[in-house]
Amino acid sequence: MRGAIDVWIDIKETLSKNILTEAKGYLDVGFTHSLNPYSGCAFSCTYCYVREMPIQKFKETPWGEWLNIKTNAAVNYRKEILKLRKKNNPVNIFMSSATDPYQPIEREANITRRILEEMIDNPPDFLQIQTRGPLITRDIDLIVKLKEKCKVLVSITIETDREDIKKIFAPHAPGIKLRLKALKEVHDVGIMTQASISPVLPFTPEFPKRLDGIVDHIWIDTLSIGDGAMGKRSERLGMPKIFEEHGLSQWYQQGLHVKVEKYFKKYFSSDMVRVSKQEAFL
Repeated sequence: MRGAIDVWIDIKETLSKNILTEAKGYLDVGFTHSLNPYSGCAFSCTYCYVREMPIQKFKETPWGEWLNIKTNAAVNYRKEILKLRKKNNPVNIFMSSATDPYQPIEREANITRRILEEMIDNPPDFLQIQTRGPLITRDIDLIVKLKEKCKVLVSITIETDREDIKKIFAPHAPGIKLRLKALKEVHDVGIMTQASISPVLPFTPEFPKRLDGIVDHIWIDTLSIGDGAMGKRSERLGMPKIFEEHGLSQWYQQGLHVKVEKYFKKYFSSDMVRVSKQEAFL
């Protein structure tokens, strides 16, 4: 099946055993669970650490060319949240850690939208929606309702403000201008927003100004500290070589997050800017 982008994608409908997964590793910053409405991701970013995880490592079909739709995701969520509530456990959800909840197929499948509808009836304590899909604006009506029941943060990945850089590392992902527009739309209706500069890619000096007034938080992550293996996955994916081939090696270094954090704190208050490995904005 051909998706909304010009790549042939093997799309299958599946039934998942569970939809909430106990948060571990880099999510152990306040989250209790991750939630992935899909397996696989059509955006197929070259630096995506999931390429080096078992879900892809032992699969013959390349990352970005397969996608599983978890058709029973909303039903599973209801069952699992009710079970957790009986134990009086906090439920802080990160959606999504290994896919994008608003990739092109969501326009037809509506899996993420159904989950949000279920959350309105059975809300978590905190929900962070992590996406680079402008399609999230379609669900503003539900997110506004949900934020009356629990704390919600919409985090849109904007790893650079340069379209030419995006085309090198994430040619199938939505354009930067579209993401900035979506971020503004979400923020303008009173929903808490975050720009996730993850991973940091080369950007212009004007980047902070483009985010001014449309975000409540800035999250900084790099290929060295945010791939779940202290940069080893990024190295295996050939990131150092790609940076070198395009004359960008100065942007690939261990301490990059320190410099970027310092730069953004010139424009935003310290409590608005955090770096991967710090406590999330719960």
